[in-house]
Amino acid sequence: MRYSGLAYRLPGPLRRHVLHFEAEIERAVTAFSSAVPSGARLLDAGAGQGQYARYFSRQRYCGVDLAVGDAAWDYGKLDAVADLAALPFPDAAFHAAVHIVTIEHLREPARALAEIARILAPGAPLLLAAPQEWEVHQAPHDYFRYTRFGLAYLLEKSGFGEIEVRPCGGYFRLLARRLLNGLQFFSGGARWLLFAPAALFLVPPALILPWLDFLDAERNFTLGYICVARRQKETEPGNRESGASAQRCGS
Repeated sequence: MRYSGLAYRLPGPLRRHVLHFEAEIERAVTAFSSAVPSGARLLDAGAGQGQYARYFSRQRYCGVDLAVGDAAWDYGKLDAVADLAALPFPDAAFHAAVHIVTIEHLREPARALAEIARILAPGAPLLLAAPQEWEVHQAPHDYFRYTRFGLAYLLEKSGFGEIEVRPCGGYFRLLARRLLNGLQFFSGGARWLLFAPAALFLVPPALILPWLDFLDAERNFTLGYICVARRQKETEPGNRESGASAQRCGS
């Protein structure tokens, strides 16, 4: 088992304490799904293995991904394999969209956000999560990290308004996560023999530090951001291309 898999096996409260960014995303997705009406068409732009599909059982969920991120993932449940910068759906085909920790993997993030805006109905909401302080992952498809200002700029330029950007934790939660990340250097082969001593050294402060996070009021040190925005009515329509994928997800 990979060291990171151990964290996901912890009891709920402890897991949420350790994996704060993931817990915040889970809470945001839960709240977002509750606000999207039953039967609404929901696009998961960058769905991966479809881990968020279960939150949208009331809606008409459509998972789209280019399926090149992680070779170990199962992309078989995708509704469409497509480039997010050239979505195969007609304008205003969806009533809501989520874009979760995917934007850092896009070579043309502005184009992708503009495409998401195009396929959303006017006023439709978007939930986006993006890392700021995060290790390289899904290499070599890992291109950018974002500040709150960069995300707001991209969203506004792509046709979104009513933009809210919320940091997920501050300096002390970030420091705690980096300490836990250090355990990866003590996994695999003979290094597992040092895992327990390393855990005794790294884990206690990692569990204590988050309680000091209130000291970082500005949250300029953060693991990432959760954003909510709405498609502006004045967004110019793009290509009205439709096809098998559009028929499956957008009609």
